[in-house]
Amino acid sequence: MNLGRFRTPATPLHRASTVLFDDLAHLLRVQRAMASGGGDASLYATFGTPTTAALADLLREREGGDGVAFAPSGLGAVALALLAVLRQGDHLLMADSCYGPTRALCDGILERFGVETEYYDPLTGGAIAHRLRANTRAIFMESPGSFTFEVQDVPAIVAAAKRTERERGEAIFTLIDNAWGSPGLLTPLAMGVDISIVPMTKYWGGHADLLLGAVVANARSWRMVRGAAFDLGACTNAEDAALALRGARTVDVRLRQHAESALAVAAWLDAHPRVGALLHPALPASRGHDLWKRDFRGSNGLLSFELLTPSGGPATPHDAAPVVDALARSGAFGLGYSWGGYESLVMPGVLPNGTSHQARRVRPWEGGTLIRLHVGLEPVERLISSLEGALGAAPPP
Repeated sequence: MNLGRFRTPATPLHRASTVLFDDLAHLLRVQRAMASGGGDASLYATFGTPTTAALADLLREREGGDGVAFAPSGLGAVALALLAVLRQGDHLLMADSCYGPTRALCDGILERFGVETEYYDPLTGGAIAHRLRANTRAIFMESPGSFTFEVQDVPAIVAAAKRTERERGEAIFTLIDNAWGSPGLLTPLAMGVDISIVPMTKYWGGHADLLLGAVVANARSWRMVRGAAFDLGACTNAEDAALALRGARTVDVRLRQHAESALAVAAWLDAHPRVGALLHPALPASRGHDLWKRDFRGSNGLLSFELLTPSGGPATPHDAAPVVDALARSGAFGLGYSWGGYESLVMPGVLPNGTSHQARRVRPWEGGTLIRLHVGLEPVERLISSLEGALGAAPPP
C-alpha cells in the first residue's frame, strides 16, 4: 500500500498473548536479554509488546525513571510498588492523607502479610526521621493529599530517609503516589524518590475511558519492581496503552486549560459566603503554597472547598447533599469517582451514610464537610452558573 510507505501518526497497536520466535536460538537470546534487564525483550505479551514498550519509553522520559511496570489500575500500581519493596516484619510509614483504597490495602492485605503500617502526619517533613525504626523499610507519600490537599516536603523526607539509611546500612525506599503531579507538574525521581506511582487513568488518559496504572522506578528499585510485576502477572494491554499514548499527545495543553479554569472557579468560590477554607495549592492563601511553588511546575483542575451553612457555620454531610445533588442535576458536573478526564466532577468529603473520604487518623480535618471539584474543559461560565444555582449567587465584590 502506498508503494510500501503507508504511515500514520499513531503508534501501531499490537494485540498479543503469544510471542513467536524464529527458532530456539532466537528464543534463548530474548530470554538472556530479559534476564539481563533488557527493556525491549519479551517472551510473552505480559512482559511487553511494541505498543506497551512505546508507552513505557514515554513514561521514562516524562518521569525520569530507569524502568516502568504497568498494572490494570492506579490502585493496582500502588499494590505492585508496595509488594515489590516490602517483606514480612517490615514497618511502613504511610501518609495519613493517602488515597482511601491505599489505606484499605495497608490495613487489609499488608497487615495479613505481616507488614505493620504506621500513618504519619503528611506535614511532618524532615521530622519523619523520629519515626524511623530499625525495621522501617519504606516511606509512602502522596502530595498533595487526597481531598485535604496537604503538600508534603518531599526533599526533606527523602533526605531523612537517606541519612538514616547511611547510618544503619540498609535501604529505606521512598515511594510517592504522583496522581496530582503527573505528567509534568512534579518529577519525584529527580528529587531522590525511588518509586513514582502514576494513575494513568487520570490526566494521561484524559477521557474517562481508561483504567491503567504505572510504577516508575529508579535504578536501585527497578529490579524489585520488575520482578514483582513478572511474578504477579501485572501488565496492561495494547488498547489501553494506545489510549494512554493518544492522551499523552494533548495532555500538556489540556492540563493548562484545566489549571486556568480551576483558578477561575476558585476565585468565584473564594468570594462566596457559603465557602470556608479553599484547598488548592496554587492559591497563595492555601496551606502548602510555598512548597507547591518550590517543587511543582504548575497545577491542574482539582480542588476542595469547605461548605458552610447559610448562617456561616460548618456544614454537615446532610447540608452538603442538596448542594452536591444540585450540581449533579445541573448537567455541568458529574457525580462520580476519579478525575482527570475532560468532564467536571463533584464528590462530597463525607457521604450521607457516614462514609468519609476526608477521614484522617493523625491530624483530623477540623473544618466542616468538604466538597471536591474536578474542573473540566467545559466553559467556565457554565460551571460557575451551576455553582451559583447550587450555592446561591455570590454578593458583588
